Amino acid sequence: MLARGQADLDETVSVLRDLGAPDAVGLRADLTAADQVVAAFEALEARWHALNVLVNAAGPVDVGVGRFAEIDDAEWFATFDVGTLSAVRCVRAALPMLRAADWARIVNVSAHSTKRQSADIVAYTAAKAAVTSLSKNLSLSLAADGILVNTVSPGSFASDGMRHYIERLPAERRANPDDLHDVMRIMAEDFGHPAHLGRAADPSEIGPVIAFIASRANTYMTGANINVDGGSDFT
Repeated sequence: MLARGQADLDETVSVLRDLGAPDAVGLRADLTAADQVVAAFEALEARWHALNVLVNAAGPVDVGVGRFAEIDDAEWFATFDVGTLSAVRCVRAALPMLRAADWARIVNVSAHSTKRQSADIVAYTAAKAAVTSLSKNLSLSLAADGILVNTVSPGSFASDGMRHYIERLPAERRANPDDLHDVMRIMAEDFGHPAHLGRAADPSEIGPVIAFIASRANTYMTGANINVDGGSDFT
């Protein structure tokens, strides 16, 4: 696992080891810094030599939210740096190890807003649309290597970014970031993204989908964009 925060890395590694993964390792790296990404994957290569799975789940948290006229060049660049180029850097650095593995999978996390636009998240959505396009292209260009590449597009779910957004809302909105129905209500009111199930997803409901697509059990799915959206795609 790569992340900027050491505390989050330590907590995740501890959980993974408790679940039966004694070799779990967390490396501190800023995914917007190419040299740090390269150094992290060099450390992984020295440890394991080959890599079966790469999941790119980094996304903008405090940038990319706003209408077109409100977002300047600096915020556009920052949004794409985290939302798109982090995946580009990681795939590029990981590719030699993925090619060296007996089997390999890449999963990039996009967003269902690429299909269901909202004027209030134009930069975020554009960055995620680029990830979806990147995945489709990689599924083609890496097919000869036997590397399967897919995208998972979560719908409205209780992400850290959404939590931060709700925590900054006025108290009269009466929104609890821990209540999935409240999260859904805010998503519907502010971004026009309701779901048939009437609640947002918990992150734990996204993980199993990623786990299957990234696993050896997935033998023939590549170039797909999988929605996990509570039935909201055609609302």
